[in-house]
Amino acid sequence: MKKNLFAVLTFAVFVLSACGGTEVTATPEAIPAEFVGKTNPLGADAAAAGGEVYKVYCMSCHGERGHGDGPAGAGLSPKPKNLPQLAATVGDDYIFWRISKGVPGTSMVGWQGTLKDEQIWQIVAFIHTLK
Repeated sequence: MKKNLFAVLTFAVFVLSACGGTEVTATPEAIPAEFVGKTNPLGADAAAAGGEVYKVYCMSCHGERGHGDGPAGAGLSPKPKNLPQLAATVGDDYIFWRISKGVPGTSMVGWQGTLKDEQIWQIVAFIHTLK
C-alpha cells in the first residue's frame, strides 16, 4: 500500500512540476463579420500618436509596456491582457474589434464613441511596437 501511495505522489509531483510556469491562454473568439479583415489604414508612423493615446486610455491597466501590469489593472480579475503576446497571435482586425467593443465579462470597456477610429488604429500601431 505504501508503495502505491508513494508512486501516486511521485507521479503527481512530476505532473504538477511539468505544468509550472506555463500560462493557459484561451483561443481568441471569432471576430464579428463587420470587423473581419480590417487592416490598419495608417502607416507605422501612427505608432507615435498611438503611444500618446495609449498613455491616456490604456496604460493605467495594461502598463507602460503593455504586459497587463498597470497600477489600475492590479486588482482586476481577469487581469488585463499582455498586449505584445496578444498581438503576436491575432490580427489587427481582432485588436481593433476588442478596443472598439471591449471584452464582455472583463473590465475592458469598448472605446468606440469615446475614441475616433483613427485613434484606435493609432493604438493598434503602437501595440505592435511593444515588446
